[in-house]
Amino acid sequence: MDLKLLLISTLLGVLCYSNAQKEGNECINANAKYCGECIQAGAKCGWCTDPDFLQQGETVSTRCDELQSLIKRGCDEAMIENPHGEQKVLKNKAVTNRRKGAEKLKPEDITQIQPQKLSLTLRSGEPQSFDLKFKRAEDYPIDLYYLMDLSYSMKDDLENVKNLGTSLMLEMSKITSDFRIGFGSFVEKTVMPYISTTPAKLLNPCTGDQNCTSPFSYKNVLKLTSDGKKFNTLVGQQQISGNLDSPEGGFDAIMQVAVCGGQIGWRNVTRLLVFSTDAGFHFAGDGKLGGIVLPNDGKCHLENNVYTMSHYYDYPSIAHLVQKLSDNNIQTIFAVTEEFQPVYQELKNLIPKSAVGTLSANSSNVINLIIDAYNSLSSEVILENSKLPEGVTIAYTSRCKNGVVSEGENGRKCSNISIGDEVMFTISVTSKGCPKEGKSEVIKIKPLGFTEEVEITLNFICECECHKDGIKNSQRCHFGNGTYECGACKCNEGRVGRQCECSSNDVATEDMDRTCRKDNGTDICSNNGECVCGTCECKKRDNPEERYSGQYCECDNFNCDRSGNKLCGGHGRCECRVCVCDPMWTGSACDCSLDNSTCMASNKQICNGRGTCECGICKCTNPKFQGPTCETCPTCPGVCTQHKECVQCRAFNTGEKKESCATDCTDFELIKVKDRDKLPQPGDSSYPVMHCKERDANDCWFYYTYAVNNNKTEVHVVSTLDCPAGPDIIPIVAGVVAGIVLIGLALLLIWKLLMIIHDRREFAKFEKEKMNAKWDTGENPIYKSAVTTVVNPKYEGK
Repeated sequence: MDLKLLLISTLLGVLCYSNAQKEGNECINANAKYCGECIQAGAKCGWCTDPDFLQQGETVSTRCDELQSLIKRGCDEAMIENPHGEQKVLKNKAVTNRRKGAEKLKPEDITQIQPQKLSLTLRSGEPQSFDLKFKRAEDYPIDLYYLMDLSYSMKDDLENVKNLGTSLMLEMSKITSDFRIGFGSFVEKTVMPYISTTPAKLLNPCTGDQNCTSPFSYKNVLKLTSDGKKFNTLVGQQQISGNLDSPEGGFDAIMQVAVCGGQIGWRNVTRLLVFSTDAGFHFAGDGKLGGIVLPNDGKCHLENNVYTMSHYYDYPSIAHLVQKLSDNNIQTIFAVTEEFQPVYQELKNLIPKSAVGTLSANSSNVINLIIDAYNSLSSEVILENSKLPEGVTIAYTSRCKNGVVSEGENGRKCSNISIGDEVMFTISVTSKGCPKEGKSEVIKIKPLGFTEEVEITLNFICECECHKDGIKNSQRCHFGNGTYECGACKCNEGRVGRQCECSSNDVATEDMDRTCRKDNGTDICSNNGECVCGTCECKKRDNPEERYSGQYCECDNFNCDRSGNKLCGGHGRCECRVCVCDPMWTGSACDCSLDNSTCMASNKQICNGRGTCECGICKCTNPKFQGPTCETCPTCPGVCTQHKECVQCRAFNTGEKKESCATDCTDFELIKVKDRDKLPQPGDSSYPVMHCKERDANDCWFYYTYAVNNNKTEVHVVSTLDCPAGPDIIPIVAGVVAGIVLIGLALLLIWKLLMIIHDRREFAKFEKEKMNAKWDTGENPIYKSAVTTVVNPKYEGK
């Protein structure tokens, strides 16, 4: 009987497989009216161009389906539109293998990234991937601009920077043979309350006899040059200045350095900006203190190498600086004193490809700081892309040194890259739908801090190839009411129907409604749709996975029986309100398993020969036996002894099975109770409960119950052991100590009493002998008076 059910269920599953494939796929849910809509629904979707493909009651949208489903439904594979994306490399110059000391190349002749230009044709939902190679070129040119705070507190620092040019040129020559250096300085906006605007202070803002130059916002002292001596000469001519508040106007200066490329002299090479200060910074919004409310415009305003709009535009925001530094490929090194390290570390986290170094009090370590920061920045490559068109996503996978592979955000970068190392990135671009009506878009990908980039032209597949052969105002579309393309009519505006035979404004007539009523009933389209031109168009559900179907919208795929709160028990598909079960499952909710293996007992008998297997579950015919295979007998003799060791190890972590408890004793649920009164009693439940009392190796008793409830074994155990009471040590010790003390006291009292008696006897004996003495105790018998008496003449009787 079970074998017959298995064969019938398998046959039904095969017959219904093709129809069930239609349920819930993205192609059908797209409800595409023409081929272009279909291929934009997803990469798995195809459009059947066969004019005779549609069956009675099917709408144009059913031409759009998954490829295998279309073939099974009878569409010839040659008549399925299924375009694919492609990619073309337009510029693929190999990365430079130049060695230091080799012939000097122009910066534009050095290549560190490959390829440089390509074109991607994207189909919706179908990613296009390509590999991008990056190699750090040896002896790559470097431009370094030193931007220094010249407020009064940096006076001693200026002395050490005056010889920076030649010293830094010497050190950087170890890294590159093409190095240029420039210098700029900043103080603060030239308005109150940042500086004092009294005439005397404008000429000399320093106190006392100190000779300072007038305050300024930013000066470009020296554009980038390879002449280190000229750097020393011009920096040596600089004078310190002063301002009133502690934060400085460095952000104004950074903005001008970034956007004034012509005046600074930036080349398309590695660009480093060293920002040296011993104070904090003003940023967007602080300008209101001086009555400046216009946001920074991010444009160059240098006249005679001096920033002239500091009094007009507010300080730039951090985000604005990040954008301009990134747009101009400038890597920033913040050389700041230890006091402001935490502030600039936070700023570094907001500015990609930046570094922070600790500046000594007098800037004596600035060269080592710059070298270390440059090595840190250049050893890491981070890819960034320009703004993506709507619906386009990009994913990165990096393959760095030592075979390290990363995805997600970490897939954008590789660290610890030495000169000459090659790293690879796999970049995958995917579009959803057809952005901007299929117009080409250009995006760029580049390593942060480098001028080289990959230019990618994105083309979008928005229409099928057969769209080109469409016939406008075709007679096949009801006297020219549509364009006949890809085997179907694409109706003109205001027309509907398979052949565009109806106007969308037409009021449904009774004749049209008749064809929308099932079995001449009263409900139009089963109340689940609208009758349009005599054809039911079913309602859409909020959940795209749920939908009505059928000629009269009489079917749906969400009103089938459920089991375990799952549609069709999770073992079948809902088709026209009836569950189509997977093989080896049956029942109205596909919740009855035809697999007997779950009923097989350890003796290879179904349900231990004491029950029947129904839907994969044993129904025990002998009430004494329970469990999933009718092998458990809670009230049979010996059940307590059988489970003693497992209960002991799980409840008290003792016994012979203590070491193997985790593997041998997992077939029951253990529930601890406080005392024996809390154990289940025979009358408390509908299933039998066995009470057990066992003794462990320490002669302690433990109590538990054993029961099987709904094929689940439950063991309730009293959480405390009942051990025999031992001697009460404390009273015994206290009694012994008290006895010893009392005996000692008694002996002491007896000794004292004897001593008192002995003393009294001796005293009485003394008194008796005293009475018997022969000489008068008032006069000493051996006393003799003096023979001569001498009087002291000086004694006056005082």
